[in-house]
Amino acid sequence: MTGLLMRADDVLRRRGFAVRGSTSELTGLAGLIAAFGMLYGALMGSYGGWWGPPALQMLYAAIKVPLLLLVTFGLSLPSFFVLNSLAGLRSDFGQAVRALLATQAGLAVILASLAPFTLFWYASCELYPAAIFFNAVMFAVASFAAQVILRAHYQPLLAKNPNHRWMLRGWLVVYAFVGIQMGWVLRPFIGDPASPVQFFRSDSWGNAYVVVARLFWQVLFP
Repeated sequence: MTGLLMRADDVLRRRGFAVRGSTSELTGLAGLIAAFGMLYGALMGSYGGWWGPPALQMLYAAIKVPLLLLVTFGLSLPSFFVLNSLAGLRSDFGQAVRALLATQAGLAVILASLAPFTLFWYASCELYPAAIFFNAVMFAVASFAAQVILRAHYQPLLAKNPNHRWMLRGWLVVYAFVGIQMGWVLRPFIGDPASPVQFFRSDSWGNAYVVVARLFWQVLFP
């Protein structure tokens, strides 16, 4: 536990970000994502209750949050590799991956630190849509805060070659695009007390962007 917290402190303080990560270091960063993501996920899924069948949603959400972060990262990586190769930045790809994974770890740690606010919101508000909205806000806050870590870890690469700035912007676009769809597929993260506990929704394999576009169309042309 002490080693885990020390590693999390290193990520938040951006220590050693100029050093190219070894395999063991990358595994440690993935472990941070899993551990702190599971912590936030479990508390995120506690909206329906802590005991009995609703508590199963806590376990599901504890699995889903790190899964969301790691699978989104993994799916976005091949296209990022191709873009870096086309831009002549393949030699820096290992360092770039380490920087991005450290940012993911920082995001998970920040999310876990926001968990008390989520629990306080659950105790203060009984509306299910409000619980979903508040967690979306927490993810947004954590994502913006993690940009500080990302900039620090990417600074050596930007100093080395300005083209990394365009690659970083490309990564953020691809990651956001994949992450939104992954979040849609993995829902529900927060169990609806009026519905049975389930790992996936029956229509989980739909397209988030199609649904949003349909809703937007219905608003414009009722």
